[in-house]
Amino acid sequence: QVQLVETGGGLVQAGGSRRLSCAASGRTFSTYDMSWFRQAPGREREFVAAVRWSDASTYYADSVKGRFTISRDNAKNTVYLQMNSLEPEDTAVYYCAASLLRGWSDLTLSRTYNYWGQGTQVTVSS
Repeated sequence: QVQLVETGGGLVQAGGSRRLSCAASGRTFSTYDMSWFRQAPGREREFVAAVRWSDASTYYADSVKGRFTISRDNAKNTVYLQMNSLEPEDTAVYYCAASLLRGWSDLTLSRTYNYWGQGTQVTVSS
């Protein structure tokens, strides 16, 4: 069982920055594919960013490319999402997810992930 705990959400003004953290349990965190998804009110959960454990490849949704950066610190069992140039459209609950699947998988799909955090609210005011 893997537990994920997100922190760092809050209220931020448009144009500002915020860093989210996701602390994971488990001795083999370095072999988890990790991602961030988000869900805005009335909308489906959508992919934001992911990092593959095997080669550290990163993936981003077009809407956040160039503004958000995903990174991981395996020594701390933590994945981060640095969010810059925030826009009101970024307002959502942000979820961390972990995949323990072996072999190549599409990290932009929610069904790839075995474990999810409880989410942290990010609100961007205009």
